[in-house]
Amino acid sequence: MKRLIQNIRNIWKVEELRKRILLTLGLILAYRIGSFIIIPGVNYAALTTKASDQNALETLLSLFSGGGFTNASIMALGIMPYISASIIMQLLSMAVPAVQKMQNEGESGRKQINNYTRILTIIICSLQAPSYLSLYVAQKGAMPVDASTFWWTQTILILVAGSMFAVWLGERITEKGIGNGISLLITVGILSRLPGAFFAEFGKSMEAGNLIKLVIEVVAFMLVVLVTILIVQGVRRIPLNTAKRIVGNKSVDDKSARSYLPIKVNASGVMPIIFAQAIMTIPVMIFASSSDQSGFLQRTLGDVYGLSYNILLCVLIIVFTYFYTAIMINPSKIADDLKKSGGFIPGVRPGEETAEHVDTVVSRITFPGSLFLALIAVLPAIAKLAGINDGFAMFFGGTSILIMVGVVLDTLQQIETYQLNRHMDSLMEGTRVRGRREPNELSGF
Repeated sequence: MKRLIQNIRNIWKVEELRKRILLTLGLILAYRIGSFIIIPGVNYAALTTKASDQNALETLLSLFSGGGFTNASIMALGIMPYISASIIMQLLSMAVPAVQKMQNEGESGRKQINNYTRILTIIICSLQAPSYLSLYVAQKGAMPVDASTFWWTQTILILVAGSMFAVWLGERITEKGIGNGISLLITVGILSRLPGAFFAEFGKSMEAGNLIKLVIEVVAFMLVVLVTILIVQGVRRIPLNTAKRIVGNKSVDDKSARSYLPIKVNASGVMPIIFAQAIMTIPVMIFASSSDQSGFLQRTLGDVYGLSYNILLCVLIIVFTYFYTAIMINPSKIADDLKKSGGFIPGVRPGEETAEHVDTVVSRITFPGSLFLALIAVLPAIAKLAGINDGFAMFFGGTSILIMVGVVLDTLQQIETYQLNRHMDSLMEGTRVRGRREPNELSGF
Protein backbone atom coordinates (compact mmCIF):
# COMPACT_ATOMS: atom_id res chain seq x y z
CA MET A 1 0.00 0.00 0.00
CA LYS A 2 2.86 2.38 0.84
CA ARG A 3 4.41 1.73 -2.57
CA LEU A 4 1.09 2.40 -4.30
CA ILE A 5 0.67 5.72 -2.49
CA GLN A 6 4.20 6.73 -3.46
CA ASN A 7 3.54 5.82 -7.10
CA ILE A 8 0.39 7.93 -7.07
CA ARG A 9 2.39 10.84 -5.68
CA ASN A 10 4.85 10.42 -8.53
CA ILE A 11 2.07 11.24 -10.96
CA TRP A 12 1.95 14.84 -9.70
CA LYS A 13 5.70 15.20 -10.09
CA VAL A 14 5.32 15.07 -13.87
CA GLU A 15 4.22 18.59 -14.79
CA GLU A 16 2.73 17.70 -18.17
CA LEU A 17 0.82 14.74 -16.74
CA ARG A 18 -0.45 16.86 -13.84
CA LYS A 19 -1.75 19.55 -16.21
CA ARG A 20 -3.43 16.96 -18.41
CA ILE A 21 -5.18 15.32 -15.46
CA LEU A 22 -6.40 18.67 -14.07
CA LEU A 23 -7.66 19.72 -17.52
CA THR A 24 -9.46 16.39 -17.91
CA LEU A 25 -11.14 16.75 -14.53
CA GLY A 26 -12.19 20.32 -15.34
CA LEU A 27 -13.76 19.35 -18.67
CA ILE A 28 -15.54 16.39 -17.07
CA LEU A 29 -16.92 18.76 -14.42
CA ALA A 30 -18.26 21.05 -17.17
CA TYR A 31 -19.97 18.04 -18.78
CA ARG A 32 -21.53 16.98 -15.48
CA ILE A 33 -22.81 20.50 -14.78
CA GLY A 34 -24.42 20.58 -18.23
CA SER A 35 -26.26 17.34 -17.43
CA PHE A 36 -28.24 19.17 -14.71
CA ILE A 37 -29.17 22.34 -16.63
CA ILE A 38 -32.81 21.84 -17.57
CA ILE A 39 -34.17 22.84 -20.97
CA PRO A 40 -35.99 26.21 -20.67
CA GLY A 41 -39.73 25.78 -20.32
CA VAL A 42 -39.71 22.09 -19.35
CA ASN A 43 -41.65 21.17 -16.20
CA TYR A 44 -38.96 19.38 -14.19
CA ALA A 45 -41.40 18.56 -11.36
CA ALA A 46 -43.46 16.45 -13.77
CA LEU A 47 -40.35 14.52 -14.81
CA THR A 48 -39.40 13.70 -11.22
CA THR A 49 -42.98 12.68 -10.40
CA LYS A 50 -42.95 10.02 -13.12
CA ALA A 51 -39.30 9.03 -12.71
CA SER A 52 -40.34 5.59 -11.46
CA ASP A 53 -42.20 4.88 -14.73
CA GLN A 54 -39.01 4.46 -16.77
CA ASN A 55 -38.78 1.47 -19.06
CA ALA A 56 -35.57 -0.47 -19.74
CA LEU A 57 -34.64 1.63 -22.77
CA GLU A 58 -35.02 4.91 -20.87
CA THR A 59 -32.94 3.52 -18.01
CA LEU A 60 -30.19 2.49 -20.45
CA LEU A 61 -30.14 5.89 -22.19
CA SER A 62 -30.09 7.64 -18.84
CA LEU A 63 -27.18 5.45 -17.79
CA PHE A 64 -25.07 6.48 -20.79
CA SER A 65 -25.96 10.20 -20.48
CA GLY A 66 -25.28 10.39 -16.76
CA GLY A 67 -28.90 11.27 -16.01
CA GLY A 68 -29.11 14.01 -18.64
CA PHE A 69 -31.72 12.07 -20.63
CA THR A 70 -34.19 11.70 -17.75
CA ASN A 71 -33.45 15.21 -16.45
CA ALA A 72 -34.37 16.75 -19.84
CA SER A 73 -31.14 18.72 -19.67
CA ILE A 74 -29.46 20.67 -22.45
CA MET A 75 -27.20 17.62 -22.89
CA ALA A 76 -30.05 15.11 -22.90
CA LEU A 77 -28.86 13.55 -26.17
CA GLY A 78 -25.33 13.24 -24.79
CA ILE A 79 -22.67 11.90 -27.14
CA MET A 80 -24.65 8.91 -28.36
CA PRO A 81 -25.42 10.64 -31.71
CA TYR A 82 -21.67 11.05 -32.26
CA ILE A 83 -21.12 7.38 -31.49
CA SER A 84 -23.87 6.43 -33.95
CA ALA A 85 -22.26 8.65 -36.60
CA SER A 86 -18.85 7.09 -35.91
CA ILE A 87 -20.28 3.59 -36.32
CA ILE A 88 -21.93 4.57 -39.61
CA MET A 89 -18.67 6.05 -40.94
CA GLN A 90 -16.76 2.98 -39.83
CA LEU A 91 -19.16 0.70 -41.70
CA LEU A 92 -19.00 2.96 -44.76
CA SER A 93 -15.21 2.73 -44.72
CA MET A 94 -15.59 -1.01 -45.27
CA ALA A 95 -18.09 -0.74 -48.12
CA VAL A 96 -17.70 2.62 -49.92
CA PRO A 97 -14.50 3.01 -52.00
CA ALA A 98 -14.45 6.81 -51.60
CA VAL A 99 -14.42 6.52 -47.79
CA GLN A 100 -11.80 3.76 -48.00
CA LYS A 101 -9.62 6.09 -50.06
CA MET A 102 -9.92 8.84 -47.45
CA GLN A 103 -9.03 6.38 -44.72
CA ASN A 104 -5.85 5.40 -46.56
CA GLU A 105 -4.72 9.00 -47.07
CA GLY A 106 -3.27 9.29 -43.59
CA GLU A 107 -3.72 12.39 -41.44
CA SER A 108 -5.52 14.44 -44.10
CA GLY A 109 -7.97 11.61 -44.77
CA ARG A 110 -8.60 11.20 -41.05
CA LYS A 111 -9.44 14.89 -40.72
CA GLN A 112 -11.91 14.63 -43.60
CA ILE A 113 -13.59 11.61 -42.03
CA ASN A 114 -13.82 13.46 -38.69
CA ASN A 115 -15.47 16.42 -40.41
CA TYR A 116 -18.02 14.16 -42.12
CA THR A 117 -18.63 12.44 -38.78
CA ARG A 118 -19.42 15.77 -37.12
CA ILE A 119 -21.78 16.75 -39.94
CA LEU A 120 -23.53 13.39 -39.65
CA THR A 121 -23.74 13.91 -35.89
CA ILE A 122 -25.58 17.21 -36.39
CA ILE A 123 -28.02 15.50 -38.77
CA ILE A 124 -28.68 12.68 -36.31
CA CYS A 125 -29.16 15.16 -33.45
CA SER A 126 -31.62 17.17 -35.56
CA LEU A 127 -33.68 14.01 -36.08
CA GLN A 128 -33.44 12.73 -32.51
CA ALA A 129 -34.22 16.05 -30.77
CA PRO A 130 -37.87 16.33 -31.97
CA SER A 131 -38.40 12.63 -31.24
CA TYR A 132 -37.01 13.05 -27.74
CA LEU A 133 -39.30 15.99 -27.03
CA SER A 134 -42.43 14.34 -28.41
CA LEU A 135 -41.86 10.75 -27.28
CA TYR A 136 -40.34 11.34 -23.85
CA VAL A 137 -40.86 14.88 -22.54
CA ALA A 138 -44.44 15.13 -23.85
CA GLN A 139 -45.39 11.67 -22.52
CA LYS A 140 -44.12 12.64 -19.08
CA GLY A 141 -46.38 15.70 -19.14
CA ALA A 142 -43.41 18.09 -18.87
CA MET A 143 -43.99 20.09 -22.06
CA PRO A 144 -44.88 23.79 -21.73
CA VAL A 145 -48.57 24.51 -22.07
CA ASP A 146 -47.92 27.19 -24.68
CA ALA A 147 -45.26 25.36 -26.67
CA SER A 148 -44.99 27.42 -29.82
CA THR A 149 -43.03 26.90 -33.01
CA PHE A 150 -40.38 29.25 -31.70
CA TRP A 151 -40.01 27.15 -28.52
CA TRP A 152 -39.65 23.96 -30.56
CA THR A 153 -37.05 25.56 -32.81
CA GLN A 154 -34.94 26.97 -30.00
CA THR A 155 -35.17 23.76 -27.98
CA ILE A 156 -34.03 21.62 -30.91
CA LEU A 157 -31.11 24.02 -31.47
CA ILE A 158 -30.25 23.81 -27.75
CA LEU A 159 -30.24 19.99 -27.80
CA VAL A 160 -28.09 19.91 -30.94
CA ALA A 161 -25.69 22.49 -29.47
CA GLY A 162 -25.52 20.60 -26.17
CA SER A 163 -24.65 17.34 -27.90
CA MET A 164 -21.98 19.01 -30.06
CA PHE A 165 -20.56 20.74 -26.98
CA ALA A 166 -20.22 17.33 -25.33
CA VAL A 167 -18.41 16.08 -28.45
CA TRP A 168 -16.11 19.11 -28.30
CA LEU A 169 -15.33 18.38 -24.64
CA GLY A 170 -14.49 14.78 -25.52
CA GLU A 171 -12.18 15.83 -28.34
CA ARG A 172 -10.37 18.34 -26.12
CA ILE A 173 -9.83 15.63 -23.48
CA THR A 174 -8.39 13.30 -26.12
CA GLU A 175 -6.13 16.03 -27.54
CA LYS A 176 -4.94 17.85 -24.42
CA GLY A 177 -6.06 15.68 -21.52
CA ILE A 178 -5.55 12.07 -20.55
CA GLY A 179 -7.44 9.09 -21.96
CA ASN A 180 -10.03 8.84 -24.73
CA GLY A 181 -12.37 11.79 -24.18
CA ILE A 182 -15.57 10.34 -25.67
CA SER A 183 -15.16 7.08 -23.77
CA LEU A 184 -14.35 8.93 -20.55
CA LEU A 185 -17.53 10.99 -20.76
CA ILE A 186 -19.60 7.83 -21.19
CA THR A 187 -17.79 6.17 -18.29
CA VAL A 188 -18.32 9.17 -16.02
CA GLY A 189 -22.00 9.14 -16.90
CA ILE A 190 -22.21 5.45 -16.00
CA LEU A 191 -20.22 5.78 -12.78
CA SER A 192 -22.37 8.71 -11.65
CA ARG A 193 -25.32 6.33 -11.38
CA LEU A 194 -23.43 3.66 -9.45
CA PRO A 195 -23.52 5.25 -5.93
CA GLY A 196 -27.26 5.87 -6.09
CA ALA A 197 -27.94 2.33 -7.31
CA PHE A 198 -25.71 0.85 -4.60
CA PHE A 199 -27.30 2.84 -1.77
CA ALA A 200 -30.76 1.89 -3.04
CA GLU A 201 -29.73 -1.76 -2.84
CA PHE A 202 -28.19 -1.11 0.60
CA GLY A 203 -31.44 0.41 1.85
CA LYS A 204 -33.39 -2.53 0.46
CA SER A 205 -31.10 -4.97 2.29
CA MET A 206 -31.40 -2.96 5.52
CA GLU A 207 -35.19 -3.09 5.36
CA ALA A 208 -35.08 -6.84 4.81
CA GLY A 209 -32.44 -7.27 7.54
CA ASN A 210 -30.21 -9.27 5.20
CA LEU A 211 -26.80 -7.59 4.92
CA ILE A 212 -25.14 -10.91 4.11
CA LYS A 213 -26.91 -10.86 0.76
CA LEU A 214 -25.48 -7.40 0.05
CA VAL A 215 -21.96 -8.64 0.85
CA ILE A 216 -22.45 -11.56 -1.53
CA GLU A 217 -23.67 -9.18 -4.24
CA VAL A 218 -20.61 -6.94 -3.84
CA VAL A 219 -18.27 -9.95 -4.00
CA ALA A 220 -20.09 -11.21 -7.10
CA PHE A 221 -19.77 -7.77 -8.71
CA MET A 222 -16.02 -7.73 -8.02
CA LEU A 223 -15.65 -11.19 -9.55
CA VAL A 224 -17.52 -10.05 -12.66
CA VAL A 225 -15.16 -7.07 -12.97
CA LEU A 226 -12.14 -9.35 -12.52
CA VAL A 227 -13.27 -11.81 -15.19
CA THR A 228 -14.12 -8.92 -17.52
CA ILE A 229 -10.59 -7.52 -17.12
CA LEU A 230 -9.06 -10.92 -17.90
CA ILE A 231 -11.14 -11.34 -21.06
CA VAL A 232 -10.69 -7.76 -22.26
CA GLN A 233 -6.91 -8.01 -21.83
CA GLY A 234 -6.67 -11.57 -23.15
CA VAL A 235 -4.73 -12.06 -26.38
CA ARG A 236 -3.64 -15.02 -28.50
CA ARG A 237 -0.02 -14.37 -29.45
CA ILE A 238 1.08 -15.91 -32.75
CA PRO A 239 4.90 -16.27 -32.84
CA LEU A 240 6.69 -14.51 -35.69
CA ASN A 241 10.15 -14.63 -37.19
CA THR A 242 11.37 -11.28 -38.46
CA ALA A 243 14.19 -10.34 -40.79
CA LYS A 244 17.72 -10.36 -39.37
CA ARG A 245 19.24 -7.06 -38.34
CA ILE A 246 22.30 -5.83 -40.25
CA VAL A 247 25.02 -4.27 -38.08
CA GLY A 248 27.89 -3.05 -40.22
CA ASN A 249 28.66 -5.84 -42.67
CA LYS A 250 27.37 -8.61 -40.40
CA SER A 251 23.97 -10.15 -40.00
CA VAL A 252 22.85 -10.33 -36.38
CA ASP A 253 20.31 -12.97 -35.34
CA ASP A 254 18.81 -11.78 -32.06
CA LYS A 255 17.11 -14.88 -30.68
CA SER A 256 16.40 -13.34 -27.29
CA ALA A 257 13.86 -10.85 -28.71
CA ARG A 258 10.93 -12.77 -30.14
CA SER A 259 8.11 -11.08 -31.99
CA TYR A 260 4.44 -11.87 -31.71
CA LEU A 261 1.27 -11.06 -33.58
CA PRO A 262 -1.31 -10.34 -30.82
CA ILE A 263 -4.92 -11.30 -31.61
CA LYS A 264 -7.38 -10.13 -28.96
CA VAL A 265 -9.91 -12.64 -27.64
CA ASN A 266 -12.53 -9.88 -27.63
CA ALA A 267 -11.51 -7.97 -30.76
CA SER A 268 -15.05 -6.67 -31.37
CA GLY A 269 -15.30 -4.93 -28.00
CA VAL A 270 -18.74 -3.78 -26.92
CA MET A 271 -20.14 -3.23 -30.43
CA PRO A 272 -21.97 -6.60 -30.79
CA ILE A 273 -24.00 -5.89 -27.64
CA ILE A 274 -24.87 -2.39 -28.86
CA PHE A 275 -25.95 -3.68 -32.28
CA ALA A 276 -27.98 -6.54 -30.79
CA GLN A 277 -29.78 -4.28 -28.29
CA ALA A 278 -30.57 -1.79 -31.05
CA ILE A 279 -32.07 -4.53 -33.24
CA MET A 280 -34.15 -5.77 -30.29
CA THR A 281 -35.39 -2.28 -29.40
CA ILE A 282 -36.40 -0.92 -32.82
CA PRO A 283 -39.40 -3.29 -33.43
CA VAL A 284 -40.84 -2.49 -30.00
CA MET A 285 -40.56 1.27 -30.53
CA ILE A 286 -42.16 1.14 -33.99
CA PHE A 287 -44.83 -1.56 -33.83
CA ALA A 288 -45.63 -2.31 -30.18
CA SER A 289 -48.02 0.60 -29.66
CA SER A 290 -49.78 0.53 -33.05
CA SER A 291 -50.00 -2.80 -34.87
CA ASP A 292 -49.15 -5.17 -32.04
CA GLN A 293 -52.63 -5.39 -30.53
CA SER A 294 -52.03 -8.75 -28.83
CA GLY A 295 -48.88 -7.49 -27.09
CA PHE A 296 -46.68 -10.22 -28.61
CA LEU A 297 -43.74 -7.92 -29.30
CA GLN A 298 -44.03 -6.34 -25.88
CA ARG A 299 -43.94 -9.76 -24.18
CA THR A 300 -41.06 -11.15 -26.24
CA LEU A 301 -38.88 -8.10 -26.94
CA GLY A 302 -40.12 -5.51 -24.46
CA ASP A 303 -39.23 -7.44 -21.30
CA VAL A 304 -35.44 -7.18 -21.01
CA TYR A 305 -35.50 -9.65 -18.14
CA GLY A 306 -37.63 -12.23 -19.96
CA LEU A 307 -36.35 -15.60 -21.17
CA SER A 308 -37.25 -15.15 -24.85
CA TYR A 309 -35.63 -11.71 -24.97
CA ASN A 310 -32.33 -12.93 -23.51
CA ILE A 311 -32.16 -16.08 -25.68
CA LEU A 312 -32.64 -14.01 -28.85
CA LEU A 313 -30.17 -11.44 -27.53
CA CYS A 314 -27.49 -14.12 -27.04
CA VAL A 315 -27.97 -15.42 -30.58
CA LEU A 316 -27.71 -11.94 -32.08
CA ILE A 317 -24.60 -11.12 -30.03
CA ILE A 318 -22.81 -14.26 -31.23
CA VAL A 319 -23.70 -13.47 -34.85
CA PHE A 320 -22.65 -9.82 -34.58
CA THR A 321 -19.40 -10.79 -32.83
CA TYR A 322 -18.32 -12.84 -35.85
CA PHE A 323 -19.53 -10.09 -38.19
CA TYR A 324 -17.73 -7.24 -36.43
CA THR A 325 -14.55 -9.28 -35.89
CA ALA A 326 -14.47 -9.98 -39.63
CA ILE A 327 -14.66 -6.22 -40.22
CA MET A 328 -12.00 -5.35 -37.65
CA ILE A 329 -9.43 -8.05 -38.55
CA ASN A 330 -8.40 -8.60 -42.16
CA PRO A 331 -6.18 -11.72 -42.41
CA SER A 332 -5.20 -10.92 -46.01
CA LYS A 333 -3.95 -7.45 -45.05
CA ILE A 334 -2.06 -8.89 -42.09
CA ALA A 335 -0.39 -11.46 -44.37
CA ASP A 336 0.56 -8.75 -46.89
CA ASP A 337 2.01 -6.50 -44.17
CA LEU A 338 4.07 -9.39 -42.78
CA LYS A 339 5.35 -10.24 -46.24
CA LYS A 340 6.37 -6.64 -46.93
CA SER A 341 8.17 -6.34 -43.60
CA GLY A 342 10.02 -9.62 -44.07
CA GLY A 343 8.24 -11.43 -41.23
CA PHE A 344 6.62 -14.86 -41.33
CA ILE A 345 4.93 -17.37 -39.05
CA PRO A 346 7.18 -20.39 -38.38
CA GLY A 347 6.01 -23.40 -40.37
CA VAL A 348 3.59 -21.36 -42.49
CA ARG A 349 4.35 -20.05 -45.97
CA PRO A 350 3.97 -16.30 -46.53
CA GLY A 351 1.00 -15.07 -48.49
CA GLU A 352 -2.22 -17.03 -48.79
CA GLU A 353 -1.29 -19.77 -46.29
CA THR A 354 -0.47 -17.10 -43.68
CA ALA A 355 -3.86 -15.46 -44.25
CA GLU A 356 -5.62 -18.81 -43.85
CA HIS A 357 -3.67 -19.58 -40.67
CA VAL A 358 -4.53 -16.18 -39.13
CA ASP A 359 -8.18 -16.60 -40.17
CA THR A 360 -8.29 -20.02 -38.48
CA VAL A 361 -6.85 -18.65 -35.24
CA VAL A 362 -9.26 -15.69 -35.26
CA SER A 363 -12.24 -17.98 -35.87
CA ARG A 364 -11.26 -20.24 -32.97
CA ILE A 365 -10.80 -17.48 -30.40
CA THR A 366 -13.86 -15.53 -31.57
CA PHE A 367 -16.23 -18.27 -30.39
CA PRO A 368 -15.29 -18.11 -26.68
CA GLY A 369 -15.20 -14.32 -27.00
CA SER A 370 -18.75 -14.29 -28.36
CA LEU A 371 -19.95 -16.59 -25.55
CA PHE A 372 -18.38 -14.24 -23.01
CA LEU A 373 -20.17 -11.23 -24.53
CA ALA A 374 -23.46 -13.14 -24.53
CA LEU A 375 -22.99 -14.06 -20.86
CA ILE A 376 -22.12 -10.47 -19.96
CA ALA A 377 -25.25 -9.25 -21.77
CA VAL A 378 -27.62 -11.51 -19.82
CA LEU A 379 -25.99 -11.01 -16.40
CA PRO A 380 -28.32 -8.09 -15.51
CA ALA A 381 -31.31 -10.40 -16.05
CA ILE A 382 -29.68 -13.06 -13.85
CA ALA A 383 -28.97 -10.43 -11.19
CA LYS A 384 -32.60 -9.29 -11.37
CA LEU A 385 -33.79 -12.87 -10.82
CA ALA A 386 -31.49 -13.02 -7.78
CA GLY A 387 -33.45 -10.16 -6.21
CA ILE A 388 -31.18 -7.22 -7.04
CA ASN A 389 -32.92 -3.94 -7.89
CA ASP A 390 -33.00 -2.81 -11.51
CA GLY A 391 -30.54 0.07 -11.10
CA PHE A 392 -27.80 -2.00 -9.45
CA ALA A 393 -28.43 -5.01 -11.70
CA MET A 394 -27.53 -2.92 -14.76
CA PHE A 395 -23.92 -2.73 -13.52
CA PHE A 396 -23.47 -6.50 -13.39
CA GLY A 397 -23.14 -6.80 -17.15
CA GLY A 398 -24.04 -5.41 -20.54
CA THR A 399 -22.33 -2.45 -22.13
CA SER A 400 -21.79 -0.63 -18.83
CA ILE A 401 -19.28 -3.09 -17.34
CA LEU A 402 -17.35 -3.47 -20.61
CA ILE A 403 -17.09 0.29 -21.14
CA MET A 404 -16.03 0.96 -17.56
CA VAL A 405 -13.34 -1.72 -17.54
CA GLY A 406 -12.00 -0.85 -20.99
CA VAL A 407 -11.81 2.91 -20.39
CA VAL A 408 -10.23 2.61 -16.94
CA LEU A 409 -7.56 0.23 -18.25
CA ASP A 410 -6.82 2.47 -21.23
CA THR A 411 -6.46 5.55 -18.99
CA LEU A 412 -4.16 3.70 -16.58
CA GLN A 413 -2.02 2.55 -19.50
CA GLN A 414 -1.60 6.13 -20.73
CA ILE A 415 -0.57 7.30 -17.25
CA GLU A 416 1.83 4.36 -17.11
CA THR A 417 3.41 5.44 -20.40
CA TYR A 418 4.10 8.94 -19.06
CA GLN A 419 5.75 7.51 -15.97
CA LEU A 420 7.89 4.99 -17.83
CA ASN A 421 9.05 7.67 -20.28
CA ARG A 422 10.45 9.57 -17.31
CA HIS A 423 12.02 6.48 -15.71
CA MET A 424 9.65 6.48 -12.76
CA ASP A 425 8.30 3.48 -10.91
CA SER A 426 5.36 1.87 -12.63
CA LEU A 427 1.87 2.68 -11.36
CA MET A 428 0.88 -0.93 -12.08
CA GLU A 429 4.09 -2.56 -10.85
CA GLY A 430 3.57 -6.24 -10.16
CA THR A 431 0.30 -6.43 -12.11
CA ARG A 432 -0.47 -8.28 -15.32
CA VAL A 433 -2.33 -5.46 -17.03
CA ARG A 434 -1.47 -5.50 -20.70
CA GLY A 435 -0.68 -2.42 -22.70
CA ARG A 436 2.62 -1.65 -21.03
CA ARG A 437 5.66 -1.41 -23.24
CA GLU A 438 6.63 -4.91 -24.27
CA PRO A 439 9.49 -5.13 -26.75
CA ASN A 440 8.55 -8.63 -27.82
CA GLU A 441 5.18 -7.73 -29.33
CA LEU A 442 4.59 -6.32 -32.80
CA SER A 443 2.24 -3.39 -33.08
CA GLY A 444 0.35 -2.04 -36.02
CA PHE A 445 -1.71 -5.11 -36.93
